[in-house]
Formats: sequence, structure tokens, C-alpha cells
Amino acid sequence: MSHPAPADPAAPATMRAIVITRPGGLDALEIKEVPVPPRKPGWVRIKVRAFGVNESEVTTRKGESDAEVTYPRIPGIEGVGVVDAADADSGLRPGRQVATMMGGMGRSYDGAYAQYVTVPAGQVIPFETSLPWDVVGALPEMFQTAYGSLTRGLDLRPGQTLLIRGGTSTVGLSAATMAKELGATVISTTRNPERADELREMGVDHPITDDGTIADKVRDLAPDGVDAALELVGCTVWPDTFHCVRVHGTVCFTGALGGGWTVPDFTPFMIPSGVRLTSYAGEAADLPAQVFQQQLQAIADGRLNVPVAKSYRGLEQVRDAQADVESGTRPGKHVVVLDG
Repeated sequence: MSHPAPADPAAPATMRAIVITRPGGLDALEIKEVPVPPRKPGWVRIKVRAFGVNESEVTTRKGESDAEVTYPRIPGIEGVGVVDAADADSGLRPGRQVATMMGGMGRSYDGAYAQYVTVPAGQVIPFETSLPWDVVGALPEMFQTAYGSLTRGLDLRPGQTLLIRGGTSTVGLSAATMAKELGATVISTTRNPERADELREMGVDHPITDDGTIADKVRDLAPDGVDAALELVGCTVWPDTFHCVRVHGTVCFTGALGGGWTVPDFTPFMIPSGVRLTSYAGEAADLPAQVFQQQLQAIADGRLNVPVAKSYRGLEQVRDAQADVESGTRPGKHVVVLDG
């Protein structure tokens, strides 16, 4: 049984946070002084050191998220930092480096755009690293989504060929590095041919330009079709992605960068005979602590690249970070680092 949350005289009574009181433009991201969140039994309070800035938080700010989001709200679906307080039997001692993500964070309850955040213990991933916080802060949601898609979604194996559609997204870039680490051959798409070199730098074997129809290009590289396809563009390109995949190969629907979440007039016969379709929308538990630690070590050893677009200092630069995410001009992850 979890013990009651211990008093923590070191924690201040208030903290600075980004609060959205109403949907709107960048000016809806307001810095406010708010109470430090209390910790319930079974939850962990984290002192935030860095957090990634994501498209979903831009959506939350604009009021375009689903009914799960209520206002006022502190956004932020992921963060890294150190344990401030936890149940005595949780194994999470104060000062322990941890990551957290998803699970309603920043949507149904307050998220990581703050000096402190409280989350359920089950979505806390402990780790140890000397990597800088801006690097670690880029990883949780990106790694969880990429790793879950490749493993639970696609069951990717060494020696197989993977197509990543939406390759210059943060998840696409991360999935490419993970797939190469696993020993797969990676074909990855970009709508801008000038970004092909960026994909090669992340380890992609075959960058291809996506003009909406890529099946012939993919079949030139893999005549029988690829073993697996990670779909990040969405339902707008589904039929073409299906035709890139071999019989008994798998398409995993993970994202909809193109905005298409549904298929009008869908019929199962849209899926070629023998091609398998699945989806991935997982949580923190899908990224085991030992896997996250292994990825951190691979980064430290120079075997894994982290696509960090830009680092920002302090809550004062959150508006700049969201503006840059919206513009889409810098590939990779945007990360805000807070003072310790």
C-alpha cells in the first residue's frame, strides 16, 4: 500500500508556469505564479528541467483538441527532471532523474510547462545520464512513439526493410535512428527534396521525395514491397502506402501530419489482399526504463542521433518555441530548458 505523501519543506509554495485560460494565439500562453501542485498517493512530483514542445500543445492552445482538454490548463505532454517527492515505497528517491509523458498530461490534468508537475507513478521512467537537459528533454514522447510503433505496432526485425512516411517529423527521424540501430534498411520520405541530406545524416538508407504517390519509387528499391510501413502522414495517403508493402507486410498508422484521421467511404477492400493494418497510440509504459537507458547510452556513445531543432531558455521563450513549431521551418525537436 502506498504511504501518504510526505511533507516536503524544500518545495516552495508557488511556482511559475505557462497557463492557458482561453484558446487563442500565442498571447494565450501566459506566464503566471500558481501554487505548486500537491501530490496524491501513488503520484510523483517532478521538478521540471526541460520539456519538448509539440504540435499537440499548439492544438491545445488553439482550442482544437478534443473534449478531454479543459481550461485553465498548464500544457505540456512530456517533461524531464528530478523527483521532488514520491511515495516511500515507490523506489523513486528525491533527486532521481526521471522522464514522463502522455497519459492525459497537459490535457486532462496540468502538464510540464511549469517548474513542477505531478503525474501517476506508472508513467515515470527513471534514468541516469550526464547528457545535457536539452538533449534529454527532446526524447520522451518522441522515443515512446517511435519505439512503440516499431515494436508493438510493426514488430520490426533485423534485416527487414522499413518505410517511414513522414520521415522529417520528430517521430520519423527518431524511428529511423532506432530502426538502423536494430539493423533494418530504412526508406524515408520528405516532401522537400532539399531535405534528403538531413535524412541521410540520421541514417536513412534511401530518402525519397513524397509527391503524394510513392509506391512506384518504393517498389524500385524493394520490388516485392517493404516488410513494414510506419504511416505518419495519415489517411490522405493510405491507399498509396498500402501498395508499398509486401504480402503479409504491415502498415502501422501512428500519425496524421497531413490532417487525415478518417477515410471517407471506407471499405476493407481498400486494403490489398494479404497486407496487414494496425495502429499505435501508446503510453509511457510502452517505453521500458531499460530501453530508454539503452537509447541514452547510444546517444552518449555517438551511435544514435537526436534531432534537436532548437533549444530555448526559460518559460519566457515558450511562445517563440511554439511559433517555430507552427512554422515547420526547422526539422527536429524544439526543447525548452528551465533553470535548476
